[in-house]
Amino acid sequence: MGKKMMHIALEAGDVGRYVFLPGSPERTEKIAAYFDNPQEIAYNREYRTFVGELEGARVAVTSTGIGGPSAAIAVEELHQCGADTMMRVGTCASVSPKVSLGDVVIPNGAVKMEGVSLHYLPVEFPSVPDFHMLKCIEQAAKNLDYPYNVGVTITKASFYTQTEPETKPVGPELMFKWSAYEKGGATSTSMECAPLFAIGSCLGIRTACVMASATNCRNYSDNGRNTEIDIEDRAIRTAIEAMRIIIRNDKEMK
Repeated sequence: MGKKMMHIALEAGDVGRYVFLPGSPERTEKIAAYFDNPQEIAYNREYRTFVGELEGARVAVTSTGIGGPSAAIAVEELHQCGADTMMRVGTCASVSPKVSLGDVVIPNGAVKMEGVSLHYLPVEFPSVPDFHMLKCIEQAAKNLDYPYNVGVTITKASFYTQTEPETKPVGPELMFKWSAYEKGGATSTSMECAPLFAIGSCLGIRTACVMASATNCRNYSDNGRNTEIDIEDRAIRTAIEAMRIIIRNDKEMK
């Protein structure tokens, strides 16, 4: 019997190369519904895992919880179990008029407004996804005829320091930074991309992200829950289509 990972409760060989990474444990079941022969194989803490197949290849989905620290643990342990292609799937908030409610968001880089990535690489090193995965996600959005944006995302470490910065002792500094990021052209914000991309660089594996915007620009309410658009499913469908493209491309390269 092999070594079981401390947090995700999986062993080497339990998963294949390709893994989806949602935050919510409940979302793993929704993603796995698109697999052939889905099966739940582990659930420990925030880490819930299903396996199955797409395009004849073994795939998995593991939830990471909210934020960079728990996502970093998932990526490290999944890599030890055999994964080398990981795609975050989730929702985000718009910080630009270029991104409307329900739009698919495809980060081509992440502002490191958190601390986890700095435990892997110097601050000067950019946090960017695998270019070929990014292009496959973009192709998937086109195939599904979803409105989409490719742009820089802001990875924050705290939700309420974005939505209520004025209530914090360092509020002026926070508001200055948010304004600078937006003026620099950032289009979205979430909580896992920067460490995901940084760890991918360190481990020499492919990482990328597809999200759907749950807000309109500067409207950080829960309005995404009260819309005819199934925002969550839009992100999931795009991710599934993108992974199918990636798998087919990998087979052609053999």
